[in-house]
Amino acid sequence: MELIDVKEFLDLRREGFPVLDTRSPAEFSAGHIPGAINLSLFTNEERAAVGTIYKDKGQKPAIKTGLSFVGPKMISFIERAEALGSGELLVHCWRGGMRSQSMAWLLELYGFHIRVLKGGYKAFRNAMLTYFENPPELKILSGETGSMKTRLLQEMDALGAQVVDLEKLAHHQGSSFGNQMSTGQPTTEQFQNDIFEAFLSKSQNGPIWLEDESFSIGKVGLIEPLYKTMQLAPHYVVALPKEQRIAVLVEAYGSIPREGLAAATRQISKKLGKDQTEKAVAYIQAGRLEQAVAIILRYYDKAYRIGIQKKASRIAGTFPFESHEIRKLARRLANQR
Repeated sequence: MELIDVKEFLDLRREGFPVLDTRSPAEFSAGHIPGAINLSLFTNEERAAVGTIYKDKGQKPAIKTGLSFVGPKMISFIERAEALGSGELLVHCWRGGMRSQSMAWLLELYGFHIRVLKGGYKAFRNAMLTYFENPPELKILSGETGSMKTRLLQEMDALGAQVVDLEKLAHHQGSSFGNQMSTGQPTTEQFQNDIFEAFLSKSQNGPIWLEDESFSIGKVGLIEPLYKTMQLAPHYVVALPKEQRIAVLVEAYGSIPREGLAAATRQISKKLGKDQTEKAVAYIQAGRLEQAVAIILRYYDKAYRIGIQKKASRIAGTFPFESHEIRKLARRLANQR
């Protein structure tokens, strides 16, 4: 068994070495290293029982109880590891303690070459926070709601720019209406892990483009040091005429059932005002989505103007465009230095 640090662990994982996470299913579901396989030493209930015995009776009784749980599962652990088709495996638990070391002992006894993450999953999370204290250069794409920012980032990515799509990772489109198209969000912890993974997959020497986002995207939150850096990064503001933004939004959200759109509109009623909310909902129910969107944009546009004014010193440029010019603008943005 070989103990390795986070950098070497992640380098080997990127080379294709399978990662075995020996924590309980509940711990794994809350957040895990992207691509890891959950080979739980204990079930959720077994882990709780061992913890209680450790607290009440001490280490040795807890170890005996743990062994009684693990013993019958040893063959299945080996068979699951064999099914991965690799003689070299990466193993971790929460802090690099008994769970990962016990699994490493068993698999090495059988003939696998095992490397264990020193400090465990906790070390991975600490490495993530440290990384985002001083991330690569960031460029932020900003613009009013409906300005085709996501589409622009996709076009820029196709042109070779380095892009991390935060809304895609969050499984959410970043507004109360984004909830209606969400396919089920990850946990905040997993979302953050996936962001870290996305950043590590990029060149650390060139800029990385992100869309201007609030700290929360739906129910998940950004990594705090990353969010702080985003606020200080240069912002490239794209400006699409309002009538075209309305058309973009109708196309994007028009397939949502009317009651879903009405519910999302009611969620912003305190900002929109009772009368305007009722008017927008009536338009939605009548199928007049262009008129409804025009009302709703009054709130989103006002909120955007307030937010971008606070970042006036960080605006690197404003780029008016028409919807048919999106590829031309994507190329222009991708070439920004």
